[in-house]
Amino acid sequence: MFTTIFLQAQGGGDFFSMILPFVLMIVIFYFLILRPQTTKQKKERQFQDSLKPGARVVTTSGMHAKIVQVVEDGVILETMSGKLKFEKAAISREFTEARFPETVGK
Repeated sequence: MFTTIFLQAQGGGDFFSMILPFVLMIVIFYFLILRPQTTKQKKERQFQDSLKPGARVVTTSGMHAKIVQVVEDGVILETMSGKLKFEKAAISREFTEARFPETVGK
């Protein structure tokens, strides 16, 4: 009976067949999680760099405003209550083209 147990445990296998599942898992993880995240970050960076005065935007907190000035470390937004300074990362999306198509190209 003990010889049967020992014979079954001796398989061993080669190194390649043992490491292959881990390598496949890392490759799948990269293509399903890491790569889409980096492309999303690149698009956000391009969007933040393309912000211009006069554009109507929505912040991540849901506040609608108009960009008055783009400064080195952020933007100055004009709302109904006055002017506020925000980081560029706080701008969620541009609202000008979607809501106010007549202002595009001015």
